[in-house]
Amino acid sequence: MLIDAHAHLTDPYFDDKLDKVVNTARKNNFVAIITNGINLEDNKKILELCKKYDIVKAAIGFYPDEIIKSTFEEIEENLEFIKINKNKIVAIGEVGLDLHHNKNLNKQKEVFIKIIELAEKIKKPLIIHSRKAEAECINLLKELKFKKALFHSFTGNFKLVKEIEKNNFMLSIPCNVVRSEHFQNIVKNFNLNQILTETDSPYLSPYKDKMNEPSFIVETIKVISKIKNLDKSEVEKIIFKNFQNFF
Repeated sequence: MLIDAHAHLTDPYFDDKLDKVVNTARKNNFVAIITNGINLEDNKKILELCKKYDIVKAAIGFYPDEIIKSTFEEIEENLEFIKINKNKIVAIGEVGLDLHHNKNLNKQKEVFIKIIELAEKIKKPLIIHSRKAEAECINLLKELKFKKALFHSFTGNFKLVKEIEKNNFMLSIPCNVVRSEHFQNIVKNFNLNQILTETDSPYLSPYKDKMNEPSFIVETIKVISKIKNLDKSEVEKIIFKNFQNFF
């Protein structure tokens, strides 16, 4: 009953591998691979993938870098596309704020507020990108009293990790937890009932010599099991339950 809460199966890396990757995930007892969109074109591709593969679920969104590059008309077109396709998706994602690549927070924040309001209206959770803008994302969600948020691959400090926990937001742990002390410490000190697993594939692989794919979440489960001192099957059950409760 494995879950990948954040993947990018439309990445060009998967172009000639997708059948094999999805079939391997099926053999590893995957229930869902939630594929996240970054712009309108990507969102359209994701909805097509979901028709082809039953275990692929759609989260369509608007990556912060893409917001910076988009016109007002393009932004409105994508938001309308999300709204129209609300019954075909499990979440809006990935969305959020990014101060690593772009220092223009005003435009990002203006659109993110619209996305939060849209999520509230269509009753969908958000999958949050928050690189170098972790506090800003948390504070905005709190200000707007939005509750159903999953922070993916969270690299903020531990004061902010505890703020996420306190507000009953979710965190997804990427596969590079096998060698990341930061993510290992999150697992150790965070409520397991608020944790999901993700790949961000093809990125954040547990293996230095391989690109990432959903089936590699088995390595994440091993690490979580060891840190939490639980059987792997128990960890899988808890994360599956978290998935059911959140999505």
